Amino acid sequence: MRGPAQPASAKYRLEYPAVATDLELLDRWRAGDLAAGNALFDRYFDDMCRFFENKRCHEVEDLVQSTFMACVKSRDRFREQSSFRTYLFSIARNQLYKYFRQNRRHGADFDIGVTSLADLETGPVTQMARDDEHRALLNALCTLPLDQQLLLEMYYWESMDIVDLAEIFDIAPATVRTRLFRARQMLRETLAKAAGTDEPDKNSAENFDAWVRSMQDAQPGKP
Repeated sequence: MRGPAQPASAKYRLEYPAVATDLELLDRWRAGDLAAGNALFDRYFDDMCRFFENKRCHEVEDLVQSTFMACVKSRDRFREQSSFRTYLFSIARNQLYKYFRQNRRHGADFDIGVTSLADLETGPVTQMARDDEHRALLNALCTLPLDQQLLLEMYYWESMDIVDLAEIFDIAPATVRTRLFRARQMLRETLAKAAGTDEPDKNSAENFDAWVRSMQDAQPGKP
């Protein structure tokens, strides 16, 4: 059975209001209701656009489309052991890695645990940055290994908890905690090096976390 190939129109939003849960829409879609599938994808369209825009991809709309189509193909394999949103982000992560592997330059290595967006020479962050602080943070994130960048962005800006991240990255919760600690430390060191010194309001781990989370409102697609 074919599924929705594009975000829902206003007609679907009226037919399936916000009170319908993701799993209710998924059940209706699996039963053959394409409008429910479109409404479900429409609910996460902005999230997916923001995810790919933050990676400085040149084909954001195509990547969003490929993520939704991959979800169409695998919808019956989703066992509802996590949220649909978590499941969709795990697909988006795989689509992103596939995109970079297919578009890397001849002979260029691509290792998600080593390669950064800076290594891939993707586009500038200028258009995504709200101000100098936001630009500095985005630039620092782009120098981290891609898997670390995604882990931090999903933790800080997409409000994914340890269990969600373990599902998305297909690793144990304890491993998530270890990787988060290392990624946070690397980000702090990168920002400090770029600034020439630690800024006082970000010295403690608590203040640093609060500062990074405060950048959530600057993300593309955020209301």
